[in-house]
Amino acid sequence: MDQAVGWATARARTPGIVKTAFARHDTGQSIETLRRQLGDDPLALVILFVSPNADASVVIADAERAFAPTPIVGCTTAGELADSGYCEDQIVAIGLPQSHFDIRTVLVSDLNEFESDSIIKEMIHNRNTMMANAPDWSHEFTFLMIDGLSTKEDELTSELAVGLGPVPLFGGSAGDGTKFGRTYVLYQGQARSNAAVLTQVRTRCPIKVFKTDHLLPTAYRMVVTKADPAKRIVQEINAEPAAREYARILGKDPEQLTTFTFAAHPVVVQIGGQHHVRAIQQVAGNGDLVFFSAIDEGLVLTLAEPRDMVEHLQEEISLLTEKQQPDTILGCDCILRRLEAQQKQKTHAISDILSRHHVVGFSTYGEQFNSIHVNQTLTGVAIYPPEKE
Repeated sequence: MDQAVGWATARARTPGIVKTAFARHDTGQSIETLRRQLGDDPLALVILFVSPNADASVVIADAERAFAPTPIVGCTTAGELADSGYCEDQIVAIGLPQSHFDIRTVLVSDLNEFESDSIIKEMIHNRNTMMANAPDWSHEFTFLMIDGLSTKEDELTSELAVGLGPVPLFGGSAGDGTKFGRTYVLYQGQARSNAAVLTQVRTRCPIKVFKTDHLLPTAYRMVVTKADPAKRIVQEINAEPAAREYARILGKDPEQLTTFTFAAHPVVVQIGGQHHVRAIQQVAGNGDLVFFSAIDEGLVLTLAEPRDMVEHLQEEISLLTEKQQPDTILGCDCILRRLEAQQKQKTHAISDILSRHHVVGFSTYGEQFNSIHVNQTLTGVAIYPPEKE
């Protein structure tokens, strides 16, 4: 993981609409520190992004008591996006004030046996209720946090698309650092695995939901010829053992494949005229490749090469800020982007951009954008001050 914690200098910031707070997880006073920083304005919701080194069950139980009656949602991370950019061992808190946001949350308690029809019905009911409550607020988005080791992200996001209507969705898969042991979403005082939390938001603030990656497809293509889709495992590529063939195409030793290799040389698929990353998580002991997202036999994978991360991120942030500076950007940033920044010694520069533009959130095991689960991307929502303010 990134050891360059706190390289970027935290900027003093004029209090904005969206409240943000940051604290180390191991001080013994983390939740109280966050509560003080968020202030006394009535909040519609508090979102917590919690270091995997913290005890998630203790954090959410303490937060539920400290912030009552404000509802709390959150998840564990593969690193945090805090006031100084890329950070570790933090708890990031985001407060959405009642003066600007109306919120409804939906728990998917069991990703193995969820009923999409009932979830969609609840989503539509929530949206209608919020429209009735705040008819003059015309901006909406949906935010999803999901167990990053469940392998159910593709299925859930696809099923939920029916209930979204015109409302954009983005999200991130909960992380566990680089351990890939167990991840949690946080809801109603409990840390839950094999679960997801959907947050529906109606706001008076203009918003822009976005997805971006810095990858360019090359001419190198490969075909998945043997796979276990349920486990996201590819056993053969081009009728050869998967890891060995991937390494051959890269011109590398298959014994030397690492997460840094996968971050630097991802593969993409074409869906609807656009490329979407299908990132490799690790090499199994038998030489299979384990992926972060859906994979199947017959899928054509295209090798991609990255652009300069710093230059690309600055361009994308410029698009979000060209007409108006966002109050806050809530971001879900893939762990592979963090690892690539570390390997290429760009952590400081990336953190500087994130900090200057108040991008807060977490590093993920995968990202969601509308009906698609993706990897090695930055998804999020830019939240702008209302024109009257």
